[in-house]
Amino acid sequence: MRKLLFLFLTATYLPLMIHAQEIIPLYKDSIPGALPAKIELPDLTIYLPKDVKHPTTGILIIPGGGYGFVSSTKEGSEIASYFAKKGVAAFVLKYRLPSDATMRDKKTGPIQDAQRALQIIRLNAEKWGVDNSKIGVIGFSAGGHLASTLGTHFNKSFITKDATTSLRPDFMILVYPVITMKKELTHAGSRMNLLGKAATEEDVNYFSNEEQVTPTTPPTYLTHAGDDKVVSVQNSIAFYQALLKNHVSAEMLLVPQGDHGFIFQIKQEEYMDPIFLWMRKGGWLDE
Repeated sequence: MRKLLFLFLTATYLPLMIHAQEIIPLYKDSIPGALPAKIELPDLTIYLPKDVKHPTTGILIIPGGGYGFVSSTKEGSEIASYFAKKGVAAFVLKYRLPSDATMRDKKTGPIQDAQRALQIIRLNAEKWGVDNSKIGVIGFSAGGHLASTLGTHFNKSFITKDATTSLRPDFMILVYPVITMKKELTHAGSRMNLLGKAATEEDVNYFSNEEQVTPTTPPTYLTHAGDDKVVSVQNSIAFYQALLKNHVSAEMLLVPQGDHGFIFQIKQEEYMDPIFLWMRKGGWLDE
């Protein structure tokens, strides 16, 4: 476990890979819900594929970190580079971490940033050669919670939006995700950072995303290790069951071993190839 934690922290603080073409701020003017405090500004790092047929698929990448840090390399830039090499336009989100010191309602800061990122991708789809009907999201760990929040709460806009720009991702990929905020199953650190010590029953239910699935939730791919000691595999199972109950197309790949953050220990193609296969089957990726 110590070795795994070392790998997480090392990967987080390594410099971003050089393949990014551009980094843009999420907000040009004021940041919604922000308090007048010094904060690290949220942004979007763009990785566009070369020599591919346009328009292409787009993917919003949300790294994990327990809502306490952003694992920006292994679950961000390296994933984006791999997607771009396979012909997918990738966008890595650096979202604000929930904090009472920097935002009026820390519960909504991350989802505001995720919605804004998706909005930016949709508004610039033609410019970046992206098919506006094939824009998905992939999230890891607590980033999986934020991704699944994006995919289950899109009917409520936490940002200023126009009437025509959809905030619903076309598909979701959740990798060892935190899904629920219920004490018996959640990742305690993620819950504490997002909801605080005095979380209300209403907030717990609202951000327990297995409770928010509807028939309009995007098709979803989940993968998780059965021996995950940080985020129980039951998070993915609960979400999968909710998807099935609501007749949402879903696929789940459970691996017996690997613990939390298993992508840190294996070759990228070992976990990415099944994702690309699922994307092709769903029509979000050309053969």
